[in-house]
Amino acid sequence: MNSSVSSLSGLARRLVKEGHLSMEAAQSATVEAREARTPLVHHLVAAGKVPALVVARSAAEEFGDPLVDLNAFSRDSIIKDIVDPRLVTKHTILPLMRRGSRLFVAVSDPTNLPALEEIRFNTGLNVETVIVEDDKLRRWIDQVESEQEGKAFENLDDDLDNLETADAAPAQAGGEDTAGADDAPIVRFVNKLLLDAIKGGASDLHFEPYEKNYRVRFRQDGILQTVSKPPVNIASKLAARLKVMARLDISERRVPQDGRIKLKISKTRAIDFRVNTCPTLFGEKIVLRILDPESAKMGIDALGYEPEQKQMYMDALQKPQGMILVTGPTGSGKTVSLYTGVNILNTPERNISTAEDPVEINLEGVNQVNVNPKQGLDFSSALRAFLRQDPDVVLVGEIRDLETAEIAVKAAQTGHLVLSTLHTNSAPETLTRLRNMGVPSFNIATSVILIIAQRLARRLCEHCKEPVAVPRQSLLEMGFTDADLETGFTVYAPHSDGCDKCRGGYKGRVGIYEVVRITDGISRIIMEEGNSIQIGDQCRQEGFNDLYRSGLIKVMQGVTSLEEVSRVTSGH
Repeated sequence: MNSSVSSLSGLARRLVKEGHLSMEAAQSATVEAREARTPLVHHLVAAGKVPALVVARSAAEEFGDPLVDLNAFSRDSIIKDIVDPRLVTKHTILPLMRRGSRLFVAVSDPTNLPALEEIRFNTGLNVETVIVEDDKLRRWIDQVESEQEGKAFENLDDDLDNLETADAAPAQAGGEDTAGADDAPIVRFVNKLLLDAIKGGASDLHFEPYEKNYRVRFRQDGILQTVSKPPVNIASKLAARLKVMARLDISERRVPQDGRIKLKISKTRAIDFRVNTCPTLFGEKIVLRILDPESAKMGIDALGYEPEQKQMYMDALQKPQGMILVTGPTGSGKTVSLYTGVNILNTPERNISTAEDPVEINLEGVNQVNVNPKQGLDFSSALRAFLRQDPDVVLVGEIRDLETAEIAVKAAQTGHLVLSTLHTNSAPETLTRLRNMGVPSFNIATSVILIIAQRLARRLCEHCKEPVAVPRQSLLEMGFTDADLETGFTVYAPHSDGCDKCRGGYKGRVGIYEVVRITDGISRIIMEEGNSIQIGDQCRQEGFNDLYRSGLIKVMQGVTSLEEVSRVTSGH
């Protein structure tokens, strides 16, 4: 016991000695934090293993730093301009006050010495640390960032004519459309829509021309909502303006085009939009998808996995070879799940290459390739090239055909970790889809190690959600068990009118997952060419929750509503 305790880090050892953690829990938490590349302090608090205040007190005693309650400070008194905002976010530190040449910063993890050294180097001040609770620190940093971003947006709102876009190209063709693209009212209107979409948390913007009207819609929390109906006679000018910003050919209106817009929000932040045009009956429909680089860096704890599901994903990521498949419809969060895994794997010791259509988020340290089928660079040819470049980890944006599937399977069987996506509805259907493509059952059983099927459900607003009474029999018919009902959970529903902090009773989204590890039992059914129903039955026997069951767990946790679970998982 004593030798095991002494092998732990100072903070973990103190928590064990003080009785806040068992030795086994401390050892597993240390390993999990290292694998997830998160500080032990944050992992213990985020996973609910030890209360934030307990961890902070133990850290203060262990490292001899003062313990401070952040709530004793006013946000207005926080120093916001002495430390680069990127360092605040990168290192999770908060500058509190300055006294002469001394800068006092709030930290929850005092062992992060490189962070303190970087801040000392950038500010030229002597940095002294005070310990604060991890959850409070992260909330404060988020709120300070939101306030600063809000001010940046206000400044941009005041100057919509001159909102900067990177790499904007001059018009490629003359005529009325080109002139209209530079009209001040059109420029202001488009810029305001882009800013409103970012501020409103939209994921997509739809510009849609019809015979007698024009419509602009935002997709917010997965639901499309009309936000503007400009005059139909400016449709061509709106299209021209967006195409100029995206460096597209204004004179070409007969075929779809793809481009990107980079909108500068501040000196330190820019937002990327992926742009696609499509000729319709009455003009070009243009859809912009907002690409948020921060979504790929949220960390696995923020995605909504249940603890056992998260552990299965983490275990699979540590395997030296095999294939991890993420499946679900467009807009279900597959890219974020994959990028989260790649971020965890992204270390100097690994060679990581990705083939995507298109690359949505740039990741430093990862070799990313945009596939271009017109030029002969498709997923299969990119994958072949990767395998000649000594890869450790390969990400294939999507397995669309037998050729790509066969190369990915071969890579997974020959010492490479392969991550990819498929468009299927569930984990069992993913396995049968590969077989229907023509991949031999033996290769599927020996290459695939984990499948994640997922959906995004709207999250109930914490400020206005309402408890509802549902009869016991109805709950049982919906799929809850007697054991579930014995826990005494409360079912919540959205407030019919919502509140000033949400839209219709919902705010944000949460992932619902079906995570299946390929076990011996499942492999046997694959080898026997069993169908998806047989594989699904085996998954349930081995304790893997399907999407609907995972959704019910989110209902029991008060995170989402029964109606929302039924909507995104197609019911029971």
